[in-house]
Amino acid sequence: MKDDSVISKSHSYSQDFPLEEVPKEYRKNFWSLTSVLLGFTFFTATMWAGGTLGTAFTFGELIAIITLGNLLLGAYVASLGFISFKSGLNTVLMGRFCFGDYGSKLTDLILGITQIGWYAWGTATIAIILTEFLSLDPIYTKLLMIIFGFAFCWTAVIGYKGLEKLSFIAVPMMIILIFISIIISVNDIGGFTKLLNVIPSTELTFSAALTLVFGTFASGGTQSTNWIRFASSAKTAVGSSLIAFFIGNGFMIFIGTIGALVYQEPDIVQVLKIQGILGLGILMLFLNIWTTQDNTVYNFSAAGCNFLRTEKRKLITFSGAAIGTLLALFGMYEWLVPFIILLGTFIPPIGGIILADFFVKHKMDYPKLGTTKLPLINWNGIISYIIASSTAYFSPFVPPITGVLLGFLSYSVFELLTKRLKSKFLI
Repeated sequence: MKDDSVISKSHSYSQDFPLEEVPKEYRKNFWSLTSVLLGFTFFTATMWAGGTLGTAFTFGELIAIITLGNLLLGAYVASLGFISFKSGLNTVLMGRFCFGDYGSKLTDLILGITQIGWYAWGTATIAIILTEFLSLDPIYTKLLMIIFGFAFCWTAVIGYKGLEKLSFIAVPMMIILIFISIIISVNDIGGFTKLLNVIPSTELTFSAALTLVFGTFASGGTQSTNWIRFASSAKTAVGSSLIAFFIGNGFMIFIGTIGALVYQEPDIVQVLKIQGILGLGILMLFLNIWTTQDNTVYNFSAAGCNFLRTEKRKLITFSGAAIGTLLALFGMYEWLVPFIILLGTFIPPIGGIILADFFVKHKMDYPKLGTTKLPLINWNGIISYIIASSTAYFSPFVPPITGVLLGFLSYSVFELLTKRLKSKFLI
């Protein structure tokens, strides 16, 4: 007869430990984690965002915006990644400490909804592109959305291993196809020198541009701890985060801007069509979207498991795919840029509060889940989130940066005041 603890450990492993720390013996090496994270950040929507930037700025301005935006994003994700390595926890489980046992359900809803929005967008995108490429009757678009909506989730249902195997295959292929497109773009414009002199045809403020760069993966970056918690070392956690979110995400945005600068066309599919490589482009986009779709619905399942307090991650993953497919059928494709900007406003404050909770309140040492009684609602976290997100929404400065800084500062101040009041009145 098998020991109950062995059976429980086996079950938790098959579900990727949705409600507990990842044990040391299940941690992954640098190449495994980097591959999975790159598969996540190599996303078509990021290229679309880059295309929007490419028609609004000169080449030099674009390089500055892309570098700054992704450096900030990479630093943000790497900081959260370090916490997830140290604790073995993902973002929604960390949220129990700073938002409370029940209060963390608020962040579960926010993070889960945004991730399923991405899933809907990706599902709709590949269906629309294939309909156009194969010259199918538009009536088939809805059918393809249903097919891809459920097909893309199967690697996520498998878990980390499924994400890892797909990324090992897809990431190198995408890099090759992307370089082919870059070479064609530079040749079509007449060389790199002429690329530097392209005049913008649209307008976008610096703040909106930086929000677009940071916002493309503000939500995903905040939840990247779902995989970074599998890191075998602090160097692996931080290094993989920087490579994926500073270099990888920046590379995707850069590709989008190149197409827009050369062809004045922000739609990457149309760029590939103009270049005469739509066939290869469809392959790249398919891999590109799949490697992000499975990660996205995996994120949804992590938030869903914490919200429902269930270990049935595979069932939650499948349910998320169903919800995302429905959203795709209702036209999520049309809402991309406004959706990205909203993500860049309302998601980063969560990360800022988690950073403050770990570094300031807990002095880089969370207690083990289940060994300490947590408040049902941590009002310091909830109020800090309301202050940070609402201020970021109305801020003339870059909302993502405003949200992270205010989340960090307000939570730190509230915790300091709470500690002093408890000491003074012996609460």
